Amino acid sequence: MKLDLIRYQLIIKIKMEDQIKEAKAIIEKTSDILVLTGAGISQESGIPTFRGEDGLWRKFRAEELATLEAFQRDPKLVWEWYEWRRGLSKEAKPNPGHYALVNLENGKPNFTLITQNIDGLHQLAGSRNIIEMHGNLWQIRCASCGIVEENHDVPLNELPPKCKNCGVHGRPNVVWFGEMIPMPVIDNILIAIDKCQLMLIVGTSGVVEPAASIGLVAKHTGKTVIEVNIEPTPNSSLYDLSILGKSGEILPALCSTV
Repeated sequence: MKLDLIRYQLIIKIKMEDQIKEAKAIIEKTSDILVLTGAGISQESGIPTFRGEDGLWRKFRAEELATLEAFQRDPKLVWEWYEWRRGLSKEAKPNPGHYALVNLENGKPNFTLITQNIDGLHQLAGSRNIIEMHGNLWQIRCASCGIVEENHDVPLNELPPKCKNCGVHGRPNVVWFGEMIPMPVIDNILIAIDKCQLMLIVGTSGVVEPAASIGLVAKHTGKTVIEVNIEPTPNSSLYDLSILGKSGEILPALCSTV
C-alpha cells in the first residue's frame, strides 16, 4: 500500500513537472498575456478565502455583511467586519506568486492583470496594469455624492467613516452581492481578452460569475488558457493546461526566465 502511494505521488510529480515545462515554453514565446487572479493567491499571504476550509463565509453570512441592504441596516456592523479585513490585509505581504506576475509583466510588451481580490497585494508587489473586478478595500466611496477617497488607516478614525465633502457615511468601494460590476470594468476586461494570445488563470474557484466565465470566453475566442489552482475547478477540463499546486510555487517556475 505504501509503495503504491509512493508510485502515485511520483507520477503526479512527473506530470506537474511536464505541465510546468510545457506552460513555460508557451509563456516564453507569447507577447500578449492576460492574467486572472482569485482569492487563492492571497490565501498564500495569510488572507482567508471565502469558500475554502477556513473560508470567511463559514464564519459570517454574506447577506449580513456584504450587501447594500446590510449596510443600510447597520453600517457600523458592516464596517467593523471590513475593518477586520483591512487589518488582515495590512499585515499581509505579497508572496512569490505576486512577485512572479510582476516579473512576467516586466518581460512582456502587452500584459494585463485582472484580479478579483480587493486587498491591494498586487499593487504592493509592483504590478501596474491592473483591472480590479470587485473594487479596492483601501478606498471609501461616499454613499451619497460618490466621491472616492483612498485611505490606508488601520484602524479608521471613526466607524462608519464620513465623507469629507458632504458628511454622509462612506462605504467600502467594493462590489457587494447583488450589485453589478461597473460597465467600464467589464468593457476593459473584454478588450483585454480580445487583445491577448494567452490567458493565465490563478487561484480562483471558477464558480463565481462573471469571473468564472472569463476563461471560457477566452478559450472560445481561440486563446490559449492555462490554469494554476490548488484543486480542480469546474472548467479545468476545458482549458489547455490545468496545473494543480500552490501559485507561490508554480508561478515562479513559469516566469523564472521571462
